[in-house]
Amino acid sequence: MTLQFNLLDDRLFRYRSVDDHSHDASLPELLVALARDAVRDFPALRPHQRHPWHAFLVCLAAIALREAKRDELWDTSEDWRHALLALTPDHPDGAAFSLVTPDDRPAFLQAPCKSGETRAWKKRLLTPDAVDMLITSKNHDMKAARMIHADPEDWVYALVSLQTQEGFLGAGNYGISRMNGGFASRPALGVVPAGHVGKRWARDTRLLVEQHASIAKQRDLKSKGGLALVWLRPWDGTSSLSLGELDPFYIEICRRVRLAMDGTRLVALATSSKTARIAAKERNGVTGDAWTPVNIAEAKALSITARGFDYRLASTLAFSTDFERTLASTLLEDDGETGLYLLAQGITRGQGKTEGYHERRIPVSPRIVKALRMGRTDEIAKRATDRIAAIADVRKVLWIAMCNLLGNGDSSVSDDTKKKAGDLSRPFEHEEDARFFDDLIEQVESHNENEAHDKWIGELVDRAEKMLERAFVAGPRSAERRYRAQGGALSCFHSFMRTQKYVAQSIVGVLKRRDEARRDARLDSLEEVEHDVS
Repeated sequence: MTLQFNLLDDRLFRYRSVDDHSHDASLPELLVALARDAVRDFPALRPHQRHPWHAFLVCLAAIALREAKRDELWDTSEDWRHALLALTPDHPDGAAFSLVTPDDRPAFLQAPCKSGETRAWKKRLLTPDAVDMLITSKNHDMKAARMIHADPEDWVYALVSLQTQEGFLGAGNYGISRMNGGFASRPALGVVPAGHVGKRWARDTRLLVEQHASIAKQRDLKSKGGLALVWLRPWDGTSSLSLGELDPFYIEICRRVRLAMDGTRLVALATSSKTARIAAKERNGVTGDAWTPVNIAEAKALSITARGFDYRLASTLAFSTDFERTLASTLLEDDGETGLYLLAQGITRGQGKTEGYHERRIPVSPRIVKALRMGRTDEIAKRATDRIAAIADVRKVLWIAMCNLLGNGDSSVSDDTKKKAGDLSRPFEHEEDARFFDDLIEQVESHNENEAHDKWIGELVDRAEKMLERAFVAGPRSAERRYRAQGGALSCFHSFMRTQKYVAQSIVGVLKRRDEARRDARLDSLEEVEHDVS
């Protein structure tokens, strides 16, 4: 069998340049384009594959630079090709970067096995999305196995996604080492500087190269001579590698899969394994990954829920000290002061299901940039926490008012009414989530933060009141009951919002001062009218 679809020589990748032109490139040519920050995007890359692809390209480049004892990126595709081939000295023909090779030789993200062994493998996958790690719900979330006219590029992305972010999926199907348990996920948090795809890739690559020794020491990985490209090592499915054998930037595999040709089309052959490829269960996902947040108290990698990176989790990751600052989210001087944001990405996994891909951009203003660089984000974290608590208080009162509206003022309401009130008030929190960081930045950058905070509290309450009024259509239909219910709901809302039993003293104080200011303004207006009349 000859080697087919060599990533180092064949132009398998399609990217769109910053001038909006489409280009075909080999892997070395793609790395040159990234180094020049000439790549806008990859049209064939699916959203959930974005982080695995970015992490793969960063780690591969960092491994090549470390092997060559070099700090700067190469300028030519020839240099990149030579550097990547140097990582596989036993396979100078590029087999380890080819999609199809004989069974007993490594292929791209595919470990060698015994010659002819794959003929006995029972699982046969005809499309890249069948190989990929996404689990859909009876074709409702996303049609399964629909990429019947796939290109080799699609298989590359599917392999990267499967081998570097898949979890446990039944006996014999083990997940990666860089996640906290088989039903967890591989979330990511990193800085995105102003520029395009290549700007972020280059800054992350340089950062990893600089921190190689530090990562090895902190996570007990091998600082010299460690296995970096895990798929180079033969695997019969019965043995595991220890983390102590691996390079800090190791690119792993978790499944036994091999691509083959069926006539003129690619197919995948797969089988199970008796153990995980990397024995790291006790690490709880703490493996030195540059993008994975780690909970300090629990010493565990973050696992996101179906809520994704909502404003609570996002603010915690960005500002609190509950999680270690990920290496990739460390702000560098070269990142500049403007146009920056933190990018959080991840897939929520469950037992035999996927609960959504989540991605959030967290903007960082100049003052936040300064605080992050100095490691002094406690004050910002406190402001964010106060706002989260205020949103929760206001939503609670809104829910009570909704129950009052739907229950026509009755003191006790049914569980069904409570549920409906929850459904009607839930969009309030979603809307506050969407604007949370923009509002927070407005306060942080204000010359009078207390005044800005009070202004936000007042507007928060007003937005909740408007949502209550929009829900009036869901209340009683008869005229007599409708006005009674609406009046009772508004009365309940305003009364409870000014009672410390239901909301924080800060909210009560802001509304009290605003009420007094409005009353004084009305009195002044009346006095002016009386003076004009007299």
